[in-house]
Amino acid sequence: MDKHKAGGGEENRGEERRRLPKLKNPAKIWKNRKQQNHKHTTDDELEHEEEQQREEQLEEVSRRLILREEQLFSQDSPSEVEEDQLQRDFEALRLQIWMAVHNTFTTTSSSSSSSSLGQLEVLRSAVASIQQQEVQDRHWRGGLVERVPVWRPQKCLSTHHSLLQQMVESRLMKASEEDCGGAEGLSSPVKRQVCCMGRRVKEDLLTVVRTVKDCYPPQVDIMNLYAGLYHQNFSARLTELAAAGLEADDCGYLLFWTNHCYPHDILNHEELQGNIKTACLGSLLLQDHLDRLEDQYLSHKEDKVKLWLNAALRRDEQSWTSTTPELIDHYCFSPLAVDVIQVIDSSLKEFNCVIRDQSKTQRITAHLEIFLSSYKKSVEEFVKGNHGNVRSVIKAQLVCELQFRDYITAETGSLSEEQRRHCVDTLSALKDCGYRCLNAPIHTQLKVCFTHLWTSVWLDGSLPVVDSLLDSLNQQLTDLTDLKPACRQALLSVLHQDVVLKYVKRMMKSRMKSRQQQVGGAQRMIEDARKINDFFDKGGCSGSLWLGELLCSLAEIIHLQDPGSVQLEMVSVARRFPDLSDAHVSALLSLKTGLSAADVRSIRQSVEENRLADASTNHNPPFFSKVKVKWINNKINQMGLKT
Repeated sequence: MDKHKAGGGEENRGEERRRLPKLKNPAKIWKNRKQQNHKHTTDDELEHEEEQQREEQLEEVSRRLILREEQLFSQDSPSEVEEDQLQRDFEALRLQIWMAVHNTFTTTSSSSSSSSLGQLEVLRSAVASIQQQEVQDRHWRGGLVERVPVWRPQKCLSTHHSLLQQMVESRLMKASEEDCGGAEGLSSPVKRQVCCMGRRVKEDLLTVVRTVKDCYPPQVDIMNLYAGLYHQNFSARLTELAAAGLEADDCGYLLFWTNHCYPHDILNHEELQGNIKTACLGSLLLQDHLDRLEDQYLSHKEDKVKLWLNAALRRDEQSWTSTTPELIDHYCFSPLAVDVIQVIDSSLKEFNCVIRDQSKTQRITAHLEIFLSSYKKSVEEFVKGNHGNVRSVIKAQLVCELQFRDYITAETGSLSEEQRRHCVDTLSALKDCGYRCLNAPIHTQLKVCFTHLWTSVWLDGSLPVVDSLLDSLNQQLTDLTDLKPACRQALLSVLHQDVVLKYVKRMMKSRMKSRQQQVGGAQRMIEDARKINDFFDKGGCSGSLWLGELLCSLAEIIHLQDPGSVQLEMVSVARRFPDLSDAHVSALLSLKTGLSAADVRSIRQSVEENRLADASTNHNPPFFSKVKVKWINNKINQMGLKT
């Protein structure tokens, strides 16, 4: 009876095995994977087998094997034959699971969408099987049973993670040994190797987030598992390259991937952003490796920038004495600024993608500061020489000065404030040198013409001093037609200020003994201010027309005779021009012969009391600070007008 029952149990278990989906022979599967192009295997046969494999529901096989396992080991004396068979069936299942996992990236890159979807379903089923086996491992580990199957625990999840590690390592190794699309244009094997590995990391992580991720339950966190494995292996390969010693260009490219491409283009890719815990990954290279590579890169880049800038200046200097500057749009032009700005700008853009600490860019921009200083000295030395083309060369250099100034004032982040200030000061000195060169004949004419100001022939109009000056200026400015309009306008604005400065200086040194002279001189000043303003306004100097208003205000001070009115006008001028010092006030009041010492003291005191508390609110440029009136102190002392 017992024997019959035992036989019946074996028969029932045989029935159960026959109801399970048939597992394919693992050896046959592996053989077909390795020999897909064998002459005895047709495409139709391969497609048929792949279809069978897709239809195979591994999780159902896993569930039934677990059921057989529980039934078998619930018996007092399990059959050794059945136990051996069950172990072989588990091994066959595991092989198919690992093959499905191993095919993760092969199947998802399939050209056939239906085939790809079917293979992804196999992967999903394989992952479900792993979860089932993990649950069964915990079941046996926590059970109070004496006999546990020899294949338990199977540790499928641990094996899965180890397989992923091997897969990632193998894929990156293969990528480093093969040429990938777009890398053939790179100049060295190291660059091609880094590029191909980086692209493999990006493509595979995008595959995981697009398709593979949905095959795994959330608790596996497959996205971060893959990200960590790729990070670890990519880091190891880059560390090996860095330790082997790199050429300067290769060093820069490796830093480019480490500090820019990997963190920005891969980890922060729009599809990956938010799916990867980037803070847990850290940098691809350790700090000491990064510091060493960055220092090597910076030293090399500094040497190249210095070499390029010096070569550009030497090339331009040679052209000053050998040729006339080229004309572009009928204006004198030099390519120096364009060449230098391209060198600096391209170096800074590369720097921003290669170096983490952006404050180190000042090691590059320091060479721009040094270059501008050398450039200024070269121009100053050239102006001192007796060169027939000096005016044409200076016109071209003024264009360069404007281009440099626009770049430096607009450039943000790379230049320190101190560097920016030094560069602007150097350019201002360069511009002044150019202006002095071009305006030298005009200043000579100014000196001659203005000696007649505040003379009787000027007062009665018999000598049209300003008219003669402007006619002369008009003739001399025709030589500036080949100066770039923006530079010409800036030069004319400076010339406008020079004319008014010399006018005011001459006025302050004049002697107006009568009220009639003061009234007549004031009227003549207003007429002169209008003529000067009209002349420069036609030249495009709309930004310097405030100089005419200033002359009219000074004329009004000279015209007024009432001390109270003079005081109000003087306070108004002082509030509009904060650089109007007490010495300037005294110099202007010294022209007023009708004022008493008490009137002068009162006006000076009122000006001091009513100055603007915050001079920065005034928008007029400095003017009176350029009018030296030290001579007035002696006069103040002589008159006893000190307050």
